[in-house]
Amino acid sequence: MLELLGLDTHTEAVYRSMLEHPHDGVRAIARRLDLSEEAVRAAWDRLAELSLLQPSATGSAQPPRAVSPELGLDYLLARRQAEFALQRQRITAARTAASQLISEYAGRRPAEGPVGVEHLDDVAQIRTRLALLTERVRQEVLVFAPGGAQTPANMAASRPLNEKLLGRGVTMRTIYLESVRNCAASAAHADWLTAMGGEVRTVAELPLRMTLVDRSTAVVPLDSRDSSRGAMVITAAEPGTGMLTALLTLFETVWEAARPLGEKPRREDGALDRQEAAALRLLAEGHTDEGIAKRLGVSHRTARRIATGLMDRLGARSRFEAGVRAAQRGWLPHLP
Repeated sequence: MLELLGLDTHTEAVYRSMLEHPHDGVRAIARRLDLSEEAVRAAWDRLAELSLLQPSATGSAQPPRAVSPELGLDYLLARRQAEFALQRQRITAARTAASQLISEYAGRRPAEGPVGVEHLDDVAQIRTRLALLTERVRQEVLVFAPGGAQTPANMAASRPLNEKLLGRGVTMRTIYLESVRNCAASAAHADWLTAMGGEVRTVAELPLRMTLVDRSTAVVPLDSRDSSRGAMVITAAEPGTGMLTALLTLFETVWEAARPLGEKPRREDGALDRQEAAALRLLAEGHTDEGIAKRLGVSHRTARRIATGLMDRLGARSRFEAGVRAAQRGWLPHLP
């Protein structure tokens, strides 16, 4: 259970044995755990590396002592938390650098060639381009619609366009966040789309806002965390071009895991629902309540309520501890 802190099964067993039988030497521990003496000594070396072993004095016949869990494990938890924090900082820096590179590359790429990239600077330009694409679409529109409850302005602007598309027999598949089920207006709009012939599903979390048209054009935000900062229009001369293929694969993967709007959630006693599972992963990654709220499309108060409820269920006093306990229960197989 302590693999996350660097203790494999044998090392943890040796540590526990030393705590329970502090006067045992290598031979007694090996016999008690049915291990070889070499395996016990290797475990001692690992415990020493983790500062969980207090070596015996030079020349003493006494075996080394295990450091108490209150001191040793708290230290390991703090060190691992610091490592995760540093890793998050590096990921954030890498994301920023990647966004800058994408922006610079898109601005310098010539229009001709297998893939064209165009910048749209604001929401008005994005809406204008989407309206133009709607006029030209022939077969299919695929949409990621994050942000939770849809604004009245967005629904009012999209309804005539969607109605025109569905009336022409165009296939429309839209994925919303689970939180739209709690907004009467957004749910009614999704029901309307379904009644008109569109397909609607929901997931707990979406990676970005995206519209794919006829598998040859994609509209994606320049900044996945703030779509108002502009967007890129990626156009391929032929379907199946690398970047578009990746976006299509992403959509299909999320679609397969999403739940049809009319389907009620199935939840076993004590199990997490999809929204709670997504919140738990974000919690373990160190996101604030505000960040969790934005990713799940819920209010700040709702995000705090979900996070507090999860920590209470896990008996955790910190978010890092909640991640460790969740992994131990099998609720969070992989920490970041």
